[in-house]
Amino acid sequence: MKNMEDNKMKNVMDFEDLLIDKYGEKGTPSRAKFDADSLAFRLGVMLKEARKESNVTQEELAERTGTKKSYISRIERGQSDIQISTYYKLIEIGLGKHLNISIG
Repeated sequence: MKNMEDNKMKNVMDFEDLLIDKYGEKGTPSRAKFDADSLAFRLGVMLKEARKESNVTQEELAERTGTKKSYISRIERGQSDIQISTYYKLIEIGLGKHLNISIG
């Protein structure tokens, strides 16, 4: 039984190793694109969750922040590059929530 478990563990990869296999080392163009796309996706998911929690439609959020509904939709789908200042505006002004950013 122990040998079976050891063999299974040999096939387990670290997540970073998977990313390197698929997108390359950090600092390469393909990895940088993946990291940027991943961040855009995560920011979009957080915006959508905060908006829904606030019972605000995309259209209402767009009106409150002087943007367009289509832009909000693209952000929520991770299909738009967004500046921190714009994200701050959407969260703090548009939804009345507090945006806390930390660098670790």
